[in-house]
Amino acid sequence: MYSFEPSEEQKMLMDAVSRYATTDLRPAAREAEEGRELPAKLIGKGWELGVLQASIPESYGGFGERSAVTGVLATEELAFGDLAGAFAIGAPNLFALPILLAGSEEQKQKYLSKVIEGDWAPYTAALIEYTFDFDVNDLRTSAALSNGEYVLNGEKAFVPFAKDAETILVYAKCDGRTQGFIVLKNAAGLSISDEREKLMGLNALPLYRVKLDNVKVAAANRLGGASGHDFEPVLASMRLASAASALGVARAAFEYSRDYAKEREAFGVKIAQKQAVAFMLAEMRTEIEAVRLLTWEAAWKLDIGKEDAFTEAYLASVGAMDMVMMVTDRAVQILGGHGYIREHPVEMWMRNGRGFAMLTGLAIV
Repeated sequence: MYSFEPSEEQKMLMDAVSRYATTDLRPAAREAEEGRELPAKLIGKGWELGVLQASIPESYGGFGERSAVTGVLATEELAFGDLAGAFAIGAPNLFALPILLAGSEEQKQKYLSKVIEGDWAPYTAALIEYTFDFDVNDLRTSAALSNGEYVLNGEKAFVPFAKDAETILVYAKCDGRTQGFIVLKNAAGLSISDEREKLMGLNALPLYRVKLDNVKVAAANRLGGASGHDFEPVLASMRLASAASALGVARAAFEYSRDYAKEREAFGVKIAQKQAVAFMLAEMRTEIEAVRLLTWEAAWKLDIGKEDAFTEAYLASVGAMDMVMMVTDRAVQILGGHGYIREHPVEMWMRNGRGFAMLTGLAIV
C-alpha cells in the first residue's frame, strides 16, 4: 500500500508553486493570452522554483531525484495558475527529462547540467505531427541510418519555443519504433516556420512548425546511444503531465464557478442553492477527484517500476481529456452569459481544455 499524504518536501514544493501560480501566473494570464506573449520575467521566476532541478540528481547538476509523483503534484499547481505559463516554464523538461530517463551516460553528462544550471533557456522537443491519424507509436517523421549518420525527414507541429531553441529533441520512426534524436539549431535542412501556430487557446505559448529535409544527425545524438531507447517510459511521463495539467485547469474552473455560484443571486437565492447547479458542481468535483487519484496511482506505479504503469498513465490521460472538457464547459454554463465574456476566465479555460486531446508531447514530468 502507499500513502496519499505528500511528503514534507513535496508539501514545501507544492506550497511554493501554488503561491507563484496564484499570485503571479493567474493575474498575468489574460493579458498574456490577449497579447500572445508571456513576460520573460514571469517565466524566469517560475523556473527559479526549481521543479526540474529537483528532478535531476546531483551528479548531473541538480539537487534531487526524479519522482513522477512530485512532478504531477507540481504540474497541477502550475496549470491551476495558467496552462500556457505552466507549459512555458516546463519547456526545458521536454528536452532534459527524456535524456534523464532514456539517454546514454555520455548524453546525460553533456546536456543535463547545461540545461538546469543557468537561467531558463528554450530547450524543447518535437513529437506532434499535423496529421488526422497522428499516432505517437507510428510517426510519419522518419530516421534512417546512412554512412554512420541518421537522416531525418518529416514535419512537426506545435513545437514550443522552436524559433529560439538551440537544441531540439526530435522524435521519429526508426526501425519501426519511436526514437528521439538531438538536433542542433543550425543543422542543414532544419527549418522553422516564421509564423506561430494559430490555435483556439494557448495563445501566450509560442508554438511553431518544424520541417526536417534530410537533416543529418550524428549517431551519438540518438537518444540512448547506438541501440536507442524504450519510448514507453517517456510517453507515460508525457501522458501523466497532460493529465496533471488538465487537473489544474479543471480545478481552476471548478473553484471559480463554485465561488461565483455562492455569490450570484437569482430570484432571491444564491444559484448554488439551485438543484441543477448544485448537481453540476458535485459532478465536476467528483470527476476531478477520480482523475486525480488515477493520475497519482499511475505516477506512483511509474516511480516503483510496476509493469502496468504505462497502461495506467494512458488511462489517466484519456480520463483527463474528457474530465477537463466537461468541467470547463459546466463552469461556463454556471456563469450563464457571464461565462461567455472575457471578463471572466472560464471561457479561456474551456478553450484550453478543448486542446488536451492533442497536447501529449507539450509537457513531461
